[in-house]
Amino acid sequence: MIASPEMFLAGAAQRTHNIMLGTGVTSLPYHHPFNVAQRIVQLDHMSRGRAMFGSGPGALASDARTLGIDPMVQRDRQDEALGVITRLLRGDDRFSYDSEWFTLNDARLQLLPLQEELPMVTASSISPSGMTLAGKYGMGVLSIASNSTAGLQALPTQWSFAEDAASEHGQTVDRENWRVMLAFHIAESREQARNEAVDGLHRWHNEYNVWTLGRPNATHVEDKWDLLEQTVGDGSPGAGAGVIGTPDDLIAAIRHLQEITGGFGVVLGFAHDWANREQTLRSWDLVARYVIPEINGYTAGLRESQEYLNRHQAELMAGASQAVVSKILANDKAAAAMKTTMEQAAAAAAARESKQSEFRPGGGLPASLD
Repeated sequence: MIASPEMFLAGAAQRTHNIMLGTGVTSLPYHHPFNVAQRIVQLDHMSRGRAMFGSGPGALASDARTLGIDPMVQRDRQDEALGVITRLLRGDDRFSYDSEWFTLNDARLQLLPLQEELPMVTASSISPSGMTLAGKYGMGVLSIASNSTAGLQALPTQWSFAEDAASEHGQTVDRENWRVMLAFHIAESREQARNEAVDGLHRWHNEYNVWTLGRPNATHVEDKWDLLEQTVGDGSPGAGAGVIGTPDDLIAAIRHLQEITGGFGVVLGFAHDWANREQTLRSWDLVARYVIPEINGYTAGLRESQEYLNRHQAELMAGASQAVVSKILANDKAAAAMKTTMEQAAAAAAARESKQSEFRPGGGLPASLD
């Protein structure tokens, strides 16, 4: 429903200051490459250097049909367009290019991106084409099919396609620029998260994936709880294509993905309407407060410090207690005050012990309560 990613992100740029803004994605076969390059440059300047250029071949057969494009040529056209766009964004000398679907005559951009190296990524699903293009042009990757079982199963072998293509074309690729999409909704407990998301997940699957998109191998599921079970399994890492649970569940899922893929740089949170607005915002808040610090290692030092204090608690507390007591005893008034405090504490403890014995099991009630 976002007809122009660049226009949408320009609006977001007016309301934000730090977040990077990426087109996810511009379907290149549907646009003249020169116009695509101009628009992303304009967005980079309007956002003051926060633009990221994400491209894809166009995944929806309905779009291709509307524009009269043969789906069989879309991936080749994305490749062809990227070759032209990268030259334009680099500021190469004027060049001409003649294709069956677009023409360039003495083309060169008047204005280059504000960033010296504009981040560029290409979408990848289950086929090797997206990864191969990333390697060919030395750019990043958006793995957008990883919220499906088939997509997850394909991930471990995907990166090799990028590395092979990069080697063939004299480029380099970095796992740091590999972005893997995850679908999740989290709350303080698994039960709460599942109750919040089960109805929205049911409608999203049946009405969107099955009825609207006709996604391959997606079938109607009548029982919403059966669908939830198919989506998340038993909640253990890798048991399902989505995470509906706690921050700890999401952390475990991300670490599992890191392990099976050999490592990637960024988690993409898939935006959906499984829960209502308030619950969705709460889910993202939990991600920011608990998941991101843990995954990025910000809590490692805190945890190590806590464990150190626990291991050395006896010696640390003994030394501290001795230091405090010695200072108190060196002052007559302070020593007298401490003696009074200790006597009061002892008396209070004795009173509590006496009261508890009156109510001990099988002991009956005190006489005053008979």
